[in-house]
Amino acid sequence: MPVTSSLSEAVSQQSGAKILPSLGILLVTGGIFLLGWFAYLWFKPAPLPYSYQLVDEGGISKFQNLPLQAWPDLKISKYELRVQSVDKPVAIAYRASKQGGAPILLNWENLVSEPVGFIGADLSELATIAADLTKHVPKEAVILAWWDLSRQLSLLSDRNTLFTSHLGQPLIIPSYWKDRTTVIADYERQFWGASGSSEEAHKFEQFIDALSSEASKGTSLLRQLVGSREAYIVVHPSDLYKLGLLRPDRMDIAFKDFPLTGNVHGLANQVKAWMKENDYDTYTLQSLSEKVVRAYFLNQKKNGKLLLTQMLPLMNSTPIDFEALQAVHKHGGYWVYKVPAAQDPS
Repeated sequence: MPVTSSLSEAVSQQSGAKILPSLGILLVTGGIFLLGWFAYLWFKPAPLPYSYQLVDEGGISKFQNLPLQAWPDLKISKYELRVQSVDKPVAIAYRASKQGGAPILLNWENLVSEPVGFIGADLSELATIAADLTKHVPKEAVILAWWDLSRQLSLLSDRNTLFTSHLGQPLIIPSYWKDRTTVIADYERQFWGASGSSEEAHKFEQFIDALSSEASKGTSLLRQLVGSREAYIVVHPSDLYKLGLLRPDRMDIAFKDFPLTGNVHGLANQVKAWMKENDYDTYTLQSLSEKVVRAYFLNQKKNGKLLLTQMLPLMNSTPIDFEALQAVHKHGGYWVYKVPAAQDPS
């Protein structure tokens, strides 16, 4: 019996000695797995919140709602911007291209109150200003405009623009998608194509620096961008919002949409009341539809008078009086200026 008992104890001790190291390895492995899982969850980007879904495509005859009859060679693709948890699309995008050319965003209809993706102008106004440029701007001249407007004008006016690529700045998304900025930017680049060369991106940075500088410096920067070529610049009130996103330290801007009721004085009073309540000192308007107007509010007492703000009609000021650039044309919200020639150093 004593021998049997000792043998039993020895076996038990050996079994315990085997179990304890195995248990330790299991605990360590489990800990590493949990740490890895938490690290994965921490660094894993949030999922893409939306997708583009093709709903129709064809020639101009298939899209009679678009004022593009003067461009019968365009191929149009209509996309809906879909969010998984929402039944209806949040925006409608129309891409256009000519044979062999890259697709370009030609029209964007935002169907929610907060801007998503793009912010721009009425397509009929764009079509008219493009036709006007074709008539009055020489073929050898170059046109400056925000990169997305540049691409649209290049497609419709057949005129040279300084910017030709989809540069994707700024990324316009709701505040609750800010944690998904990287995945959204990657998706946009894939959908719209190459984002342009580093040289073109650098020139665009110079362009927005010019717009956000005081008038004489900004005009000089524009001339440096185009060299000795005859040049024109096209601006729109929506450029204020985009510039404010990229240069918030230089431009304090906000916007609000107001219903059009036919009472002009009542609208003016509403706009001025909102401006005063939120501590802004001037504004400009953009017509969104027959029922809605958008007011962009600026804080010039804080930022001063920048080049872009003097190129657009603000409360108590008009671009006609602006001397740094020569206003040559206006249609709807678009203003066209001729960039002065470089001064002879002698």
